[in-house]
Amino acid sequence: MCLQEATSCHDIGGYSLKESEQLFFLFEANRNRENAGPMSAYMKNHFPFLGIKSPDRRILMTQFFRDTGILKKPFSEAFVRELWSYPERELQYAAMDYMMKYAKKLEKGYISLLKELIEQKSWWDSVDAIASNLVGSIAAKYPELMDEYIEHWSKHENMWLRRTAILFQLKYKEKTDEERLYRYILRNADSGEFFIQKSIGWALREYSKTNPESVRAFIESHSLAKLSVREGSKYI
Repeated sequence: MCLQEATSCHDIGGYSLKESEQLFFLFEANRNRENAGPMSAYMKNHFPFLGIKSPDRRILMTQFFRDTGILKKPFSEAFVRELWSYPERELQYAAMDYMMKYAKKLEKGYISLLKELIEQKSWWDSVDAIASNLVGSIAAKYPELMDEYIEHWSKHENMWLRRTAILFQLKYKEKTDEERLYRYILRNADSGEFFIQKSIGWALREYSKTNPESVRAFIESHSLAKLSVREGSKYI
């Protein structure tokens, strides 16, 4: 793919664009209709795509960050919300690219924003990235959020919040709160929802890399869905 710069990264016809608009025009200039259909189909046609694959999107984001200097400014919740409002899925990916640049700097109040993003335009691609990277990061910095928010998510009617509660410790390794992980898993163990069963297996599989004996004992002593057991047992 030959990446193109937008007509102007800062203005069109003398009108100064917001950064979200600048990014959209940059992405629009690099639309690939041949890619768009298969990319949308892969996501069960839940979202329209511009057809910009991840490696190309990262190149464009590097250009956007350089040209706008947005990373030199304080974190912008408005920018994230504006990108989330676009129908094209790559704009949500761009929002997550942006948020990842601030992951270790986000204050605890942004947990509410992350909750909203999990609940809006929900699918595994956005939810999993937010759960393991952003929620995981902010909860590690502010552990009180686990009881104030994530505890409630683990039994929430919204399936994606429950999945987030199960997955947010995915990268914690030896710092995993094992009791909390197992509690959230058991709280959701009888779910017939594929995405919950899969998340349980994924969380167990990752934790088994750190504590295989604990995971083996947990799986053997509890009744879990076959999918969860199969996924969770891969490395033990």
